[in-house]
Amino acid sequence: MQLKLKLTVAATIAAVASMAAAQGVTVVKIGNVAPMSGPQAHYGKDIENGVRMAIDDMNAQGVVIGGKKVKLELVNEDDASDPKQGTAAAQKLCDAKVAGVVGHLNSGTTIPASKVYNDCGIPHVTGAATNPSLTKPGYKTTFRIIANDNALGVGLAMYAAETLKLKSVAVIDDRTAYGQGVANVFKRAAAEKGIKVVDEQFTTDKATDFMAILTAIKAKNPDGVFFGGMDPQAGPMLRQMEQLGMANVKYFGGDGICTTELPRLAAGAKTIGNVICAEGGASLAKMPGGLEWKKRYDAKYPGQYVLYSPYKYDATMLLVDAMKRAGSWDPKVYIPELLKSNYKGVTANIKFEPNGELVNPAITLYVYKDGKKAPLN
Repeated sequence: MQLKLKLTVAATIAAVASMAAAQGVTVVKIGNVAPMSGPQAHYGKDIENGVRMAIDDMNAQGVVIGGKKVKLELVNEDDASDPKQGTAAAQKLCDAKVAGVVGHLNSGTTIPASKVYNDCGIPHVTGAATNPSLTKPGYKTTFRIIANDNALGVGLAMYAAETLKLKSVAVIDDRTAYGQGVANVFKRAAAEKGIKVVDEQFTTDKATDFMAILTAIKAKNPDGVFFGGMDPQAGPMLRQMEQLGMANVKYFGGDGICTTELPRLAAGAKTIGNVICAEGGASLAKMPGGLEWKKRYDAKYPGQYVLYSPYKYDATMLLVDAMKRAGSWDPKVYIPELLKSNYKGVTANIKFEPNGELVNPAITLYVYKDGKKAPLN
């Protein structure tokens, strides 16, 4: 029975391939890399959904590149938010000869993977990795459609100093490229604004117990705490701050903590009301197509929205738009067109600086009201 089933499946695949060939349809592969396993898997699922939704939309409309009918196919890889696994995933996509890549999520995986993509000549577009170092090597294959940590860290420090009038802060980072990067930017900008950094602590992106470092911070009595890291750590940290009586301490973070999942991960801690976080982009309500797109996303993937899927949707559409304008899915041919993009996406009107950074990126500050994420600006 099992052998018969395998033969039937093989025959079906062969029949589909034969039908596609007969109809003159060429398969073009789009790679996606995200943490599909581990504590950050909820980000990964949301990211995959965004890419898959874009591919489904384009296939439904019909894609023609260089006069040829094309069927887009998703090739999904798991980097588990681990740098070594990230470079291995990048090499797999190179070997699979994908036409372009959407990803990665974390700066710590994206930065080393960017060299792999550069070496094999495949472009990658991230709508999540925010460390400014990503574009410093000057690779012609690296593109980012979201504001980097320079904008996020400075924006949060300005709000802490000018609006909240804070006098002192403590800084914690998770030792990742993202966490350290955004924490360092915030720390420098806060000091320039006259805020005293009274303590610096670090943890890891796998930790869940922060009582020791929070106890040390509490002894310094800061007005606020900045955390450079992701929501699987921020949630427990907020719970433990409440347990230690730090209920009046403001809590700052970049886009890594600025998710719809944070209230759940904080398990009802009142300290969720002290969170001010920043995202590199407009709020859904202010995105050119945000609210309409979100309705379609929720209908297709109910309860799975986290944060980055609209950017990953745009990244996928952007790659194919450049292929169409170039009349080719060969990266050597269409990469120059990708750099010249002027694409009206769901998240923004996407144009690139010569180094692959987004022109005039927006940032949005958020708070949590009644357990729900709400934009401040």
